[in-house]
Amino acid sequence: MNGSSSERRKPVVPAVENALEILTFLAGQRGPVAAASIGRALSLPRSSTYHILSALERHGYVSHVAAERRYGLGVAAFELSSGFSRQQPLARLGTPLLADLVDHIGESAHLGVLHGRDVLYIVEMRAKNRQALITDVGVRLPSDMTASGRAMLSLLPPNQLRALFPGPEAFSTTKNPVQAPYAALKRMLTQARQDGFSREDQDVSSGLASIALPVTDHLGWPAAAIAVTFPRELILEVDYPELAEKIRPYAEELTRRIGGIVPGKS
Repeated sequence: MNGSSSERRKPVVPAVENALEILTFLAGQRGPVAAASIGRALSLPRSSTYHILSALERHGYVSHVAAERRYGLGVAAFELSSGFSRQQPLARLGTPLLADLVDHIGESAHLGVLHGRDVLYIVEMRAKNRQALITDVGVRLPSDMTASGRAMLSLLPPNQLRALFPGPEAFSTTKNPVQAPYAALKRMLTQARQDGFSREDQDVSSGLASIALPVTDHLGWPAAAIAVTFPRELILEVDYPELAEKIRPYAEELTRRIGGIVPGKS
């Protein structure tokens, strides 16, 4: 006998299933949540909720915002999601789009995903007669110094951003270090949200600049970013918005192909 359907559905390892339910619940929130709210939403005992959250925090899957007594996803959770992206779906869907983009604008393009505080590049398309870039497939660069990283970071809730950059040591060493790197990053990301694109000017490679737009998932979270890199002298300040509009259809199409939400469109 196979037993009843309720018996077949009984969790074999309740603690593991509860931990997965907590992670799934947090992934659907726009910001950190109080432990009591998590327990109520999942019908978990108070003690179990705190024990599981503590274990998840120790392993980096949950971040505790102590000042607000709330919990959000940690860096390890981002690494899991980007690990899925590396296992072909985004790369396979993005490669033909980037190839078409490069043909259209004549500049090199790449696709990156967040991997902890870094950007991991999963697709690169070099334009004809353009030099090789350091953003080759498999290369990781600090997200706060790249256009791709800034595009994705600009869509994170403030508390999640702070969890990724808890102190000065989390920031990359740049050519122009600042006294308050977190405040400088927030200003940069605010500008990116206002513009609808992010940029970097010779922060990664001398003589080269980049512009990037995010690709979003079904919750509006950053799943990836499409960036175009070009010789700095070839583009004027006023040309950035025009170039962004040439990239936007490709970012929106990749968003649609992965079942994501295109910002501002139903």
